[in-house]
Amino acid sequence: MSDEKTSAFKLSLGSDVETKTSIGKHIYKSRLDQYLLLAVLSCVVVAGAALAWLAVQVRIGKIEIQTGQKELPRDPYNRALALLTEYPPVDGHNDLADAIRMYFENELDHVDLSKNETGFKTFWQTDIPRLRAGKYGGQFWSAYMSCSTQYKDATRTFIDQMDVVKQFVQKYPDTFQFATTAADIEDAVAKGKIASLIGVEGGHAIDSSLGTLRQLYDLGARYMTLTHFCNTPWAHSSRDTSPNGLNDFGRRVVWEMNRIGMMVDISHVNNYTMMDVLDTSLAPVIFSHSSAYALCNNPRNVPDNVLRRLPENGGVVMVNFYPGFINCSSEASLSQVADHIEYIKVEAGIDHVGIGSDFDGIDRVPVGLEDVSKYPALFAVLIERGFSDNDVKKIARHNIVRVFKAVEKVRDELRDQSPDNTLIDPQPSSACRPDF
Repeated sequence: MSDEKTSAFKLSLGSDVETKTSIGKHIYKSRLDQYLLLAVLSCVVVAGAALAWLAVQVRIGKIEIQTGQKELPRDPYNRALALLTEYPPVDGHNDLADAIRMYFENELDHVDLSKNETGFKTFWQTDIPRLRAGKYGGQFWSAYMSCSTQYKDATRTFIDQMDVVKQFVQKYPDTFQFATTAADIEDAVAKGKIASLIGVEGGHAIDSSLGTLRQLYDLGARYMTLTHFCNTPWAHSSRDTSPNGLNDFGRRVVWEMNRIGMMVDISHVNNYTMMDVLDTSLAPVIFSHSSAYALCNNPRNVPDNVLRRLPENGGVVMVNFYPGFINCSSEASLSQVADHIEYIKVEAGIDHVGIGSDFDGIDRVPVGLEDVSKYPALFAVLIERGFSDNDVKKIARHNIVRVFKAVEKVRDELRDQSPDNTLIDPQPSSACRPDF
């Protein structure tokens, strides 16, 4: 073979080898890609199966996913306990001070709230062990005296009841902390104590005097119920079916409460007074212990036309547990109390419902809500009905604290206004007053 042919053959042979080598590398790479793809697909299938198994285990409750926050129990009762431990509730109305007056003539030395006294007396649904079991974070203690004191010694006796609240708060400093602001509530809860506030139940306490109203505020009252079951000379109660609400002096009472930062409580008033207050008040209002009229047509309850105005006003209805206001009878159940909460949530919104049990002011209680220890059972039923964790927190405490803060904000905005010293005119004929 000539040298030229030999060179050509070698060149041809080299080219063929390079070509075959290139083809071999391509085939190898393709197969490697296939193997990798199969491996990835296999991992995806295995991971998918694992996730599906995990989802089943979580759904049936055998596994709980741990996140950055502590996982809450899944069963309603223990979930309610956990939520109320994290976010202790504030109740809008409790008459323990009146029970102490009724049974012990305000002698606190004869009262031991540190013991569980279940079944002790008809009006004795509150003590420290049961408050702790109920996960309480705050309580508006009612200073109440009956309408029989109106035009007589109402102001003095109301102050006596405020003093009783302060005495038992001071007697048990490891449990109670006196509170006069929204911030005080949060401070007490942070310390593991029960924030203790005072609500004056009945406008007859001020004897139609704006100066007396201001002094009750200075003594610690943070809401006043405009009437009890009797009219005052300036507002009409739930037992008055006449088409009358607030008069001019009544509007001044509401404005002065706005100015000093006292919540306006319109439990116990009639529908006309409710509407007049909503037309008058510059701050959100509260119903410290009322329920839904549509479910029980007792005039102590809140009708739909008022519920539907609450979103605009910003106020809150704190649901009462008394069977006569829940079921319009001598008997009621925990589930029926939950019905009222759910109804108000639908009609007014979740931001406008809370709890105002009226314990120690009621002689009959719903089955399942016999005393202050039963809060977790009530919230467990709400959770069973689909109320979210956030719903529970709003009902338990957030809504009333939000209203309190809004009332304080209005007070701050009105700080430059002078106190109102208007005298009621005409003077009540049955009142005993000096002639100025």
